[in-house]
Amino acid sequence: MGYNFKYVLVFISLMCVWCGRLRFSMASTDSSDGGLVRFNLRKRNLDRHSLSAARIKKASNAGDLGSDVNTDSTPNVVYLKNYLDSQYFGEISIGSPPQYFNVVFDTGSSNLWVPSSKCIFSIPCYFHSKYKSRISSTYTEIGTSCKIPYGHGSIYGFFSQDVVKVGDIIIKDQVFAEITKEGSLALLALHYDGILGLGFKDISIGEVTPVWYNMIDQGYIYQNVFSLWLNKDPVAEIGGEIVFGGINSRHFRGEHTYVPISQKGYWQIDVGDVLLANRSTGLCEGSCAAIVDSGISSIAGPTTVVTQINHAIGAQGYVSLECKSIIHNYGDKIWDALISGLNPEILCANIGLCSHDKYQKDNVIETVVHDENLDGSTSKESPFCTFCDMIVFWIQVQLKQSNLKEKILKYVDELCEKLPSPEGQVFVDCNSIAAMPHISFTIGNRSFPLSPQQYVLRVEEGSSSVCYGGFVALDVPPPQGPLWVLGDIFLGKYHTVFDFGNQSIGFAEAA
Repeated sequence: MGYNFKYVLVFISLMCVWCGRLRFSMASTDSSDGGLVRFNLRKRNLDRHSLSAARIKKASNAGDLGSDVNTDSTPNVVYLKNYLDSQYFGEISIGSPPQYFNVVFDTGSSNLWVPSSKCIFSIPCYFHSKYKSRISSTYTEIGTSCKIPYGHGSIYGFFSQDVVKVGDIIIKDQVFAEITKEGSLALLALHYDGILGLGFKDISIGEVTPVWYNMIDQGYIYQNVFSLWLNKDPVAEIGGEIVFGGINSRHFRGEHTYVPISQKGYWQIDVGDVLLANRSTGLCEGSCAAIVDSGISSIAGPTTVVTQINHAIGAQGYVSLECKSIIHNYGDKIWDALISGLNPEILCANIGLCSHDKYQKDNVIETVVHDENLDGSTSKESPFCTFCDMIVFWIQVQLKQSNLKEKILKYVDELCEKLPSPEGQVFVDCNSIAAMPHISFTIGNRSFPLSPQQYVLRVEEGSSSVCYGGFVALDVPPPQGPLWVLGDIFLGKYHTVFDFGNQSIGFAEAA
C-alpha cells in the first residue's frame, strides 16, 4: 500500500467538522506513581464559528487539571494522558533546554515532525511553535531533506537529531523532521504544531526509527503495548489517555477482543460485515481491511457503503446525474441480467458502460467523488462505468434482502442523491438523531456498534444546533482494499490496546 493514502485522510481531517476547539492543560506527575506519566487535557464545546475555523485552543492556565489526575498505577508502566487526532493532542519537548510542542499522537504514521525555525516563507509556520536547533546543547545535525505528501500538497523539511521528552520519558538521539514548508493553508487552522507517529517503522519516511521503538530500545517500556482511551463526555475535564507500556483498567468494561495485525506497517486488521441496523451493507461480508488510526477524527470507508450510510441517516449528499441516468436508462437491463445469473463483474461491460479491458486488470470500484486513484493517477474508465459498478453492487445487496424490483430501483435511485461530499462534510437533521440506525463493525466475530449519538457531531450555535455525520469516503483498490480507517469516532467508543509484542489490537467498551 502506498503511504500517500494516510495523508489524503489527514487533509480531509483538517478540513472536516471534527477539528473543533479544545482547551489543553498539563498536570504534574505524581512521584508516588512509580514513574507513571500523565497528560491531562480539557475539552471546549464547539460552536459553528470554531467549527469552520477548525481551531484547537490551548488553555492559558497549564495547571488547571492537577487535582483531576488519575493516581492509579500499574507496576512497570509509563502513563501518558493526552488528546489525540485533530481534537486530541498532547505536549512534548525537544532539545536542551526543552522546547515545547503540541503534537497529535498518531497511530497512522510513524515519523515525528515539528515546524523549524528555518521555516520562513511558509505562512502556517508563523502560527505554530518552531524548533530552534541553535539553542539546544543536545542537537545533532543530519540535514537530509524529506517530503511528507498530503492529499492536496506536501510538507517539506529535513531530518535532525535531539533528545525528545514525552512526559517524564527522555528519549535520546531521536531523529525527527524539522518542517520548513507547510504547503497547505489548512494547517493555519490547527493549534497543534506537529505529529508524533506511533505506526510501524516499515512506513517511516527516511527509515527513521520511531519514538515508540526508541522507548522500547532505551529500556523505558516493560510491556510492549500502548493503550488509548478517549473521553467523549463533553463536560469532562480530562479528554483522554494514552498509556505507554500498559493498560488502565479504569477505562474499559469487560474483556478486550484481540485480532491479529493483518499487514505490518499500519495498525491494520481484518473486519467483517458492516451493518446498518443489523442489515448487511454487502461489501465486507467476506472481509475488508481496516486501519486503526488515531490521526483522523472520522471513519473513512468505501463509497458504496458510505453512500448507504448517508441514505440511512438522511445526510445531505452529492447528487450524480450520471448515476441517476444509468438507473433510468439501464436499470431494467441490469435487473434482468442479475436475475438471469449473469456474472455481475462483467455486467457493465456487456451493456457497454465499461471496457472489457477493465476486468482483465481488476474489478475495483474507483473513487467517485475524486475520480482518481490514491497515487493521483486519473481513472481510465468513464464515470458511467464507475457508477454502473456501484449500481450493480447496490442491487445485489437489496436482492439478498428479498426486496421487490420497484422498491430496489427506487432505493438505488435515491442512493445516487446521497453520494459522499467531496468536502467530506455531510449535514444531518439534528431532530432525527434518535431515529437513526446503529452502525456496527464486525471484528473478531463480534459486533462493535456505534449509536447515532456517537457518529453524529452536534455543534451548538446560540439556541440552535447544526449536526454532521462522521463518515467520509475513501476508495482503495485491491489487493490493499476495500479499506476502512477507524478514527476518533470509533476509538471514542472502544478502549484500544495496541499490542506491539503480539502484533495484535484489542477493543473493549470504553468506560
